[in-house]
Amino acid sequence: MTGPLRHLRRPGSVGRAVLGVLVLALAGCSGAVEVTAPAGADTPACTAAAAHWPAAVSGLARRDTTSTSPAVAAWGDPAVIARCGLDAPAPTTDPCLEVDGIGWVQVALSDGKRFTTFGTDPAIEVLIPNAYSPEGSLLPVFTAAARALPSTGHHCT
Repeated sequence: MTGPLRHLRRPGSVGRAVLGVLVLALAGCSGAVEVTAPAGADTPACTAAAAHWPAAVSGLARRDTTSTSPAVAAWGDPAVIARCGLDAPAPTTDPCLEVDGIGWVQVALSDGKRFTTFGTDPAIEVLIPNAYSPEGSLLPVFTAAARALPSTGHHCT
């Protein structure tokens, strides 16, 4: 199993403490994925988005998480993790790609990539371990969830 996604930082948060979220995939597929829900997870918008989480991500089965929030979900081992309820990202110089009309800000991590919706508030964050490549090919399954969120009018340029 590859290393867990660690040291998650919001774009532009250099010098800030780690987000208070360390995502640790527990050993074995039978264990729950340890992940916390973002502060905005209990909003009606995230409840609506969570109703659109996919049953599977590129053939990876859904897994239990330690969070009881429906705004948090995980698939596979190592886990692909999705969380709704993050603050909408501000304009950034990080790469932004459009997938099915949804903007995603991409940030490289030591053991994967973080994709955060750009143009929705709240935002969805999808953490994809290096084991899955190309990472962007997994994003289309999150389109319905992202479309359930209110738009800010921002788009990738």
